[in-house]
Amino acid sequence: MRRADRLFQMVQILRNKRLVTARELAERLEISERTVYRDIQDLSLSGVPVEGEAGVGYHLRYSLDTPPLMFTAAEVEALVLGVRMLKAWGGMELGSSAQSVLDKIHAVMPRELHQQLEQTKLFAPHFKRRPELTQIFDQCRQAIAHHYYVEIDYTRADGIQSTRRIKPIGLFFWGYAWTLTAWCELRNEFRNFRLDRIQQFQLTDQVFEEQNGQSLNDFLALVRNCQPH
Repeated sequence: MRRADRLFQMVQILRNKRLVTARELAERLEISERTVYRDIQDLSLSGVPVEGEAGVGYHLRYSLDTPPLMFTAAEVEALVLGVRMLKAWGGMELGSSAQSVLDKIHAVMPRELHQQLEQTKLFAPHFKRRPELTQIFDQCRQAIAHHYYVEIDYTRADGIQSTRRIKPIGLFFWGYAWTLTAWCELRNEFRNFRLDRIQQFQLTDQVFEEQNGQSLNDFLALVRNCQPH
């Protein structure tokens, strides 16, 4: 058995039992107890949360099923801020999902990180935002995911109003507002629409086929080509 495979098997054994002796590990893996001690030390140095001692047994301090358990304090703070930003600016569905993720991580997170999670002093307040923008954001995500046509009444920055039938392909956040990138059938080219300038939003049940030259990848390629070198 390759050493990498052996270490993987050792972790699986430790995950499935509360306490495992070096002798049991040696018998299961068909290696010497001395090799077990060396492997346990290497796993611990690599970040696997192994606890225990020779002659007593070993166990994992916490489950490896949730990768964020290995987060640093700074990464936890970033996670909390991300959740707060989504709750403030990301629509009802994403905000709720983000909070659910945070709750699950909190439930299994090492106690030493609980205080960092609960006392993060970074916030993402929102103000002067029309309540219906949350619904528009959620509908935009649905339209993008399922390729639904959307019909909108839109007001430009100069006050000019128009009605558009569009193919939504992506959402972009600019720090103060979201824009919906879409293929506009009126202009027959890509257009970006600020969500806070959409006066009426109608999600249709008509599905569009993605065409060459009208996809998100095409839009991103166009943006890259327009950037100065």
